[in-house]
Amino acid sequence: MAKHRCAVVIPTKNAMPSIPKVIKKVLDQQTPWSFEVIAIDSGSRDGTKEYLRGLQGVRLIEIPSHEFGHGKTRNLGVDAADADLVAFLTHDAEPADEHWLANLVAASEKDSRIAGVFGRHVAYAEASPFTKMDLEQHFQGFLNHPPVVHRHLDTLRYEVDEGWRQLLHFYSDNNSLMRKSIWKSIPYPDVEFAEDQLWARNIIEAGYWKAYAHDAIVFHSHEYSFTEQLRRAFDESRNFKKYFGYKLSPRPLPAIVSMGRFVFQAFQQEVDDRFGKATLIHRVKRAGQRIAVVSGHCLGANYEKLPRFITARLSLDRRLFNA
Repeated sequence: MAKHRCAVVIPTKNAMPSIPKVIKKVLDQQTPWSFEVIAIDSGSRDGTKEYLRGLQGVRLIEIPSHEFGHGKTRNLGVDAADADLVAFLTHDAEPADEHWLANLVAASEKDSRIAGVFGRHVAYAEASPFTKMDLEQHFQGFLNHPPVVHRHLDTLRYEVDEGWRQLLHFYSDNNSLMRKSIWKSIPYPDVEFAEDQLWARNIIEAGYWKAYAHDAIVFHSHEYSFTEQLRRAFDESRNFKKYFGYKLSPRPLPAIVSMGRFVFQAFQQEVDDRFGKATLIHRVKRAGQRIAVVSGHCLGANYEKLPRFITARLSLDRRLFNA
């Protein structure tokens, strides 16, 4: 029998200065049951390992950087966990309050068929108004659907509606939880990208359920440069096509039209005051980011047609843990 109700697993790599805030928020979680915290570091050189080694209440597992894999390393964490449930954070995802973990677990307790739970992201205070708005709208969208989903909600729709399948497959390891007993038969796939959404597809297709916990909140957001956004969009599109068959902006001419529409929106779109004032600089950056996203998606959807040396330069994902 497991010692803890839940474990929190956090992969780390050069995570200073964010990791101390994340760890403190995790250790401050208020729960009626015990939980453990496991950090898996893959070759940090900025003091992350030394910081984690000195903490009480955190178990550190160290692996060489070349052994890191998005699914592989998380599988290592689940295997090491002495708990029935395993929650995941990334080292830059900070629980918003002391009830984050309890709320994730509560969502899983609605039914034993729930294999995984994902929670909400909100942008950090310093994020741009557009980033705040995008995250708000994305996660508000899940409230238009049942909080617990599975393929048998509408079997025919699952077969014919790609958008519905995407909704059922959405899952984010920046803020998630899985049932270890189900993981034993359906572990994370050892892939370079989208291990979380591939796992969600696998559990959905195996007949298990997935839940959304709107009140399990983490702060998590990025302000990417044009090049970073282009590369991330390329990786997203390439791997969604490779693993799911989804084609994001595959045709150049419609992609160019979309870029024009998004640039127009960047300068015309109203932003709710609660997200902050959208300045001209914000709008220029927004236009550039939207161009980068569509360009990256188009290139990624056509990656087989590109020379290997170009795809190697475009891809950012393989470099994330080799820096």
